[in-house]
Amino acid sequence: MVNLGDIFPNFSADTSDGKIEKFHDWIGDSWACLFSHPADYTPVCTTELARAVSLEPEFKKRNVKLIALSCDGVDSHIGWSKDILKFAGSDKTKLPYPIIADESRDLAVQLGMIDPDEKTKEGLPLTARAVFIIGPDKRLKLSILYPATTGRNFNEILRVIDSLQLTATKKVATPVDWKSGDDCMVLPTIPKDEANKLFPKHQVVPLPSEKEYLRRTPQP
Repeated sequence: MVNLGDIFPNFSADTSDGKIEKFHDWIGDSWACLFSHPADYTPVCTTELARAVSLEPEFKKRNVKLIALSCDGVDSHIGWSKDILKFAGSDKTKLPYPIIADESRDLAVQLGMIDPDEKTKEGLPLTARAVFIIGPDKRLKLSILYPATTGRNFNEILRVIDSLQLTATKKVATPVDWKSGDDCMVLPTIPKDEANKLFPKHQVVPLPSEKEYLRRTPQP
């Protein structure tokens, strides 16, 4: 298992777009979103990877590279990609991101992506719907794990990336249901004098406790 803040494994893997010798080199100076799915040629997975095709320009704007993963082989990934592109309504002839072939389940086990309730007809375990966001420093910034029966919301993944990239450089946190452009929260660890200098437009939200810990500021 990889915990938040850990260096992400620098694995090698075969993909639908050729071999990745070192994952860290593939990421380069970008961010990365690695997301797994249970199996090729399945309905929910097709909708998810098609959505990723549609939103790939949005990830690219945020300097995020997409990469998918399942326990199917490279040939299966390449064949299935035609269905994905058709469902996405795309005129592309090739997926704009690679799919890792983890037939040995080595990565699935290492990254804790196995779904115990999902198996192949041969009884082999399948991957759950995991999401890993990795920063340019190659450290894990976020992980989410969905069961096979629940498709992901890729707009939420973009929202989280916006928050991660903002809070990586600004001394703010993002509140519930935040989206880019909304007010943020001043970190509670910042003293009042410093907060006044950094966020001159911030406001303290009055609370029954009279403690001034909830400080709202326009997004810096």
